[in-house]
Amino acid sequence: MFVDTHTHIYLEDFDKDRKVIIEESYRLNVKKLFLPNIDLNTIEKVVEISNKYKNICYPMVGLHPCSVKQNFSAELQVLKSYIKKLKPVAIGETGLDLYWDKSTINEQIAAFKEQIKWAKEFNLPIVIHARNSYKEIFKVLDVLNNEKLTGIFHCFSSNLNDAEHILNYGGFKLGIGGVVTFKNSGLDKILEKIPLKNIVLETDSPYLSPAPFRGKRNKSSYIPLIAKKISEIYKRELSDIEKITTKNALEIFKL
Repeated sequence: MFVDTHTHIYLEDFDKDRKVIIEESYRLNVKKLFLPNIDLNTIEKVVEISNKYKNICYPMVGLHPCSVKQNFSAELQVLKSYIKKLKPVAIGETGLDLYWDKSTINEQIAAFKEQIKWAKEFNLPIVIHARNSYKEIFKVLDVLNNEKLTGIFHCFSSNLNDAEHILNYGGFKLGIGGVVTFKNSGLDKILEKIPLKNIVLETDSPYLSPAPFRGKRNKSSYIPLIAKKISEIYKRELSDIEKITTKNALEIFKL
């Protein structure tokens, strides 16, 4: 069994064929899908789909850095109330994004710190979005990390130094998705130096489809394509990649 540790299957991109997409993934042996929330506008859809597809779709609660606006404190307060009633498997997705908008950096940091607090309080892993922001995220985590904090650096696509910095925290895995299949991503050279026990598979669907579907809508059934590329990098059987990355993911999500 494969798992997809990061899919936005609840977005409107899947409104016309969500059932078909989930059934297709299951048929192709991708049997657990983990749903990171974006903001208050998406949380009810995350709840609905997780309830409808129990033991296949698993919810997270969080505020995406690109959704952090001036009223973020009030939004976080409402989102926090979902943790007790929803019993999510993780906090996320949270983190920092300095690619789209640097003007909200202070608000993003405050929201990120608050969600780290939740992860510790509720003993949940945290799923971190780090786009053009590894240095700033490390500045926060170097202070706040402890033995209780675990999680995933979603869509890891930085350098070996950053990978080692993350793994030195002790409780984090690297989320590897479609980017690893891109011709000049350079991710293969980094992964060669990272033990397989430190990675989990993800799609970030509908975004970042693996080759040969780059530019098209991504979906969880493409996880085996990502796994195939990883099996080539590690020179291991596909069944080994399946077994190890799934074990890594289920450990993080405590399933």
